Amino acid sequence: MTINGTWLDIGPIDQLPALGARTLPVAGGQEIAIFHTANGEVYALANKCPHKAGPLSQGIVHDTTVTCPLHNWRISLITGKALGEDDGCVPVIPVKIDGGRILIGRAEALASVV
Repeated sequence: MTINGTWLDIGPIDQLPALGARTLPVAGGQEIAIFHTANGEVYALANKCPHKAGPLSQGIVHDTTVTCPLHNWRISLITGKALGEDDGCVPVIPVKIDGGRILIGRAEALASVV
């Protein structure tokens, strides 16, 4: 993991399986969940469902949503908002891919999750 200006390099995209997720610890014992969709897009959210703080990284990824493993809330990977009749939102961390490497917005990652 390396810091490059405002972006944090967290590793190669090929180590994140399609429809999978990995976690990244941040300050205060919190985590960021990094998701890889079937079409190759990568998203990052705080690893806590807005309902009961379930670990979103352990949920099922489909299209651009993840389903919380505790109570089946569906969360948008794009907006962090709960979908359907559920109400709540989880912080979204900016992500970009550069040269096959996953980069997350360093300041946003630390500020929005802690």
